[in-house]
Amino acid sequence: MTPLSTSGWQLDPGQADADARAPLDGGGQLKLAFLTPTMARVTWETAQGYKEPRTWAISPVAGQDVPWTGRDRASLDGFARPAIAQTADEPLLQTGQLAVRLHGGPGRAVGLEWSDPESGRIYLRDRGTSAYLGERRTGLVRHCVVRHPSEQYFGLGDKTGPLNLHGRRLRCMGQDSLGYDPRNGDPLYKHWPFLMTRTVDGLWTGVYYDTLSACTFDLGCEHDNYHDFFRTLDIDDGDLDYYIMVGRTPAEVVSQFVQLIGGTHLPPRWSVGYAQTAMGLPDAPDAQVRLDAFIDECVSRRIPISSFHYGSGYSSRGKQRYVFTWNRSKFPDPEAVNAKFHAAGMRIVANLKPCLLDDHPSYEKLAGEGAFLQHRDNGKPVLEPYWDGQGSHLDFTREGAVAWWKSQLKAEILDRGIDVGWNDNNEYAIQAEDAYSDGWGQPMPMHRSRPLHGLLMTRATFEAQQEHARTQGDDEPIYTITRAGPPGLQRYAQTWSGDNTTSWATLKWNIRTGLQMSLSGMFNIGHDVGGFYGPVPSPELLLRWVQACSLNPRMVMNSWKEGGVTNLPWMHAEVEDAVRNAIGLRYRLMPYLWQCFEQASQTHVPIIRPTFFNFPDDVACLTDSDDFMLGDWLLVAPVVEEGAVTRRVYLPALPAGERWFALDTREPYEAGREHTVEAPLEHLPIFVRQGARIPVASPKAGQVAAFDDPVSEVLSF
Repeated sequence: MTPLSTSGWQLDPGQADADARAPLDGGGQLKLAFLTPTMARVTWETAQGYKEPRTWAISPVAGQDVPWTGRDRASLDGFARPAIAQTADEPLLQTGQLAVRLHGGPGRAVGLEWSDPESGRIYLRDRGTSAYLGERRTGLVRHCVVRHPSEQYFGLGDKTGPLNLHGRRLRCMGQDSLGYDPRNGDPLYKHWPFLMTRTVDGLWTGVYYDTLSACTFDLGCEHDNYHDFFRTLDIDDGDLDYYIMVGRTPAEVVSQFVQLIGGTHLPPRWSVGYAQTAMGLPDAPDAQVRLDAFIDECVSRRIPISSFHYGSGYSSRGKQRYVFTWNRSKFPDPEAVNAKFHAAGMRIVANLKPCLLDDHPSYEKLAGEGAFLQHRDNGKPVLEPYWDGQGSHLDFTREGAVAWWKSQLKAEILDRGIDVGWNDNNEYAIQAEDAYSDGWGQPMPMHRSRPLHGLLMTRATFEAQQEHARTQGDDEPIYTITRAGPPGLQRYAQTWSGDNTTSWATLKWNIRTGLQMSLSGMFNIGHDVGGFYGPVPSPELLLRWVQACSLNPRMVMNSWKEGGVTNLPWMHAEVEDAVRNAIGLRYRLMPYLWQCFEQASQTHVPIIRPTFFNFPDDVACLTDSDDFMLGDWLLVAPVVEEGAVTRRVYLPALPAGERWFALDTREPYEAGREHTVEAPLEHLPIFVRQGARIPVASPKAGQVAAFDDPVSEVLSF
């Protein structure tokens, strides 16, 4: 690889497109622009221009979405750029909160050093030997940064294993990762090149690399005697365009990133309730009969439930799925069963897939209209294996494909009484090297547009629901879901950790994956309760899983088991009451949980958080654990070990004289130390920080708990 070189930096603070630039030997330039007092941007523009001239992630003005056709990559619109001070005797620029020293010139490597102007402490330092490199043979570009062995790394989306990613090599490239290893599996479903660092001095730095190309982050695997300790980002034939944001706490960094990518959509309150889905029910030959019976079971067993998520079985013939069609032999009267769901207080969500099998009723028409991804050399649809057949993926960068999607969603889903589209199997793992996206008339090779389709599919679903609601006079907020996508998906949808496997290990490590997504800027997240794939959960495992997820933002029990077995609240009679009570806990705390959702949307902070997020000065909170904070006040300590009836939990340090309390008994606990607490099978340990006022709800007399039960009291601690 060839390092960038320059004759020197040109400093011109306040210029329209950059505060500094380094003309590169061989053409092109490296540009630097401060965007806020604590955020700056660095771009490498080659002599040929950008390979990715548009972005769909950057959306800095609240309420203003990115155009469907993308935002000009060169644009700095929407940023109130700060005043910049320049040092006369050295190449250094600074705001009051962030300084950058610029290196490079004849015989000196191009590099940047970011620091706190007040203390001089380093936020981020480029590798001194060579920091920016390119490879002509493959188009790969690399960014190399100095790595301290004691730094801690977080983010990158739906990553597995311990929260601290130091020492791992990880990919950002969505895959259909059914049955992934919850401890070591990578990549999963999201493309999310945002990395947050806690420095050895306790400062926090976030870097977002704005690219749709596949990325590899080496966070301490690679060593080279000539370069000392370093870490790298490799971008597969895309552009190096990164945003650096700094703060004294992780909250300051995460909130800046989420604002940068357009904030978090606030869904309707009913979507926060418990939900059930199961492929086995809609897949069955007598699917409508089984769903009818499921509704009756929920009512008779008094299960608090707010929605049912159809799997794709309503559209199946055998193992194959045909989006926006109904199998009338299984669903002779879908409107009737949908009406029964609504009468029982359940909203309905339908699974949608972006690939049409080649014998789909609409395939030939759409192929003739050019609505699919195409081969560059012959213009024919890319046809590849999909769901036990051959299929072509819709090209969501073509107006005709988006229009067809919206019209079919309205006609075949929403008009039949279903409330929501669930965007699934949208990783777009296309194998054909010459596949391309139309890009609204500006073609994009597939390797530079793969994650974009998950985002635009989700946006099309969101907007179709929005348009349909307007025609019905319904002003309720929109709710949709996506499994895959890049930064920007949180503007429209909820997401989850995908097709997990039933095991105690998954229960344990999925907690970290959910927290990692939260630190990455995806706040409305969860996991398939009980495990989607693999064996049937034991009674103990099912109950512990329900407890662990009862206070996650998303709580959906989902499964696909051999023989059509379905994870259900009543599947094990010996724990049915305890499962019902754990779901009921969610509804009792619904007013507080909803406050957390509102806070996430308004102030850009996660709903669930590692304890160090709330207590960044307590270094003991950086130790990997199974605990998490729900909002500002509740610490949840799920039991994730088989047979355990006690739980060791560290309660973070508080100001002098303050304590923690058990939510149920109000027993006080000393802050800043570890405790062993009782955790019998039917109990989820939850602790409340002193000073909290927790609103709780109660159902009306004789009624099952519901998402809109009023506040019955406020618990003061």
